[in-house]
Amino acid sequence: MIRIAAVGDLHFDPDAAGTVRPRLEHLGERADVFLVAGDLTRLGEPHEAKVLAQELEGLPVPVVAVLGNHDYHADREDQVREVVEQGGITVLDGESTVLDVDGTRVGIAGMKGFGGGFAGASATDFGEPEMKAFVRHTIEVAGKLERVLRDLDADVRVVLLHYSPVAETLRGEPPEIHAFLGSYYLAEAIDRAGADLVIHGHAHRGSERGATPGGVPVRNVALPVIQRAYAVYEVAGRRAGDPDAAVGA
Repeated sequence: MIRIAAVGDLHFDPDAAGTVRPRLEHLGERADVFLVAGDLTRLGEPHEAKVLAQELEGLPVPVVAVLGNHDYHADREDQVREVVEQGGITVLDGESTVLDVDGTRVGIAGMKGFGGGFAGASATDFGEPEMKAFVRHTIEVAGKLERVLRDLDADVRVVLLHYSPVAETLRGEPPEIHAFLGSYYLAEAIDRAGADLVIHGHAHRGSERGATPGGVPVRNVALPVIQRAYAVYEVAGRRAGDPDAAVGA
């Protein structure tokens, strides 16, 4: 079993310095990798990212993150990524990384994702140019995720997003804003390419557990949802003689 620790929506700024590191004291005993599901900063400023990078630097397990919508707010997302990576954190944006955990290849495909909605209440590629652009961006993002997943050679395959691929983990959020919290296109891409676990954040009032239509477990690890420093999920991937993934928490 691979132990995945994850949290999202830290919304870090200088006032938060020193609040997270003490809560990660036993991380190395409990997990093999630490994932951060976007919204690393409060307003997308590089100096906020630097405080978080210092907080997470030198942890005993690899740290992998994606950016969230807050990290784009100041239009300085490239600088935010650079600062975070200087702290030894791997940031993925339509990319993947493979980690060796005691001989098991753990692959992580990561990207922010985007909105668009879900079956019965989704935006469509019709009408004004702005609406077409909104939906087409989601379709492009999902297509990129699918390609990255298909190319990922690993025993355990984890998808790290900020936006949700399923409506199930949005339960508790007003239905009127679901289109801005995720998209079913992401779930379709995941089911076509295959994965063992999906981690996302963004939905602060959502629910922790869900699954794609194809049965891939989905976990919303937004800090207000899990209400702890991180959640840990155990994953058994598609290794020799094991065609099914198992996830426990």
